[in-house]
Amino acid sequence: MRDKGLLIVISGPSGVGKGTVIKRFIEDPDLKLAFSVSMTTREKREGEVEGVNYYYVTREEFEKTIKEGGLLEWTEFVGNYYGTPLAAVEKLRSEGKNVLLEIEVDGCQQVKKKVPDALTIFIVPPSIKELENRIRGRKTEAEEIVQQRLAKAEKELEKTNQYRYVVCNDDVDLAADIIRVIIRHHMEKEF
Repeated sequence: MRDKGLLIVISGPSGVGKGTVIKRFIEDPDLKLAFSVSMTTREKREGEVEGVNYYYVTREEFEKTIKEGGLLEWTEFVGNYYGTPLAAVEKLRSEGKNVLLEIEVDGCQQVKKKVPDALTIFIVPPSIKELENRIRGRKTEAEEIVQQRLAKAEKELEKTNQYRYVVCNDDVDLAADIIRVIIRHHMEKEF
């Protein structure tokens, strides 16, 4: 039996549906999951809730946290910082919870250096065209940002080999079920 919960990293390009897939299994009591809430300096989107979607902080607060070593990982994208508070993750894992991080590719590399046994899963779209349709369908960003997200997605998709598992989100329920099986397998596995 593990004395600490798993650290599970889920990444994928913006618009691939990470949040939608995660919603399908996050409440499964057998998985003992705790969602790690990231910090960000970006503006809150309509419907997002402080402490649920993100902790929304100023650039100054974020930079202070970086200097104090208070982040498991962090990145900057389209002028905003995103990061994972370290203390909260370690507290949850010590309670036996499996902590789920939904983070960027660069963040995953930082996590793997600090937690080599992290379970890493990359969600891919069925195609770049479908990814573009999903991003445009949100209607939350200017064309310039859409183009930046698509360019970043192409670079991220080249790094799927850095992940232990790659799951295609062509069908949300199927993608969620595959990830559920992966997590269960690793919960039963002894290291």
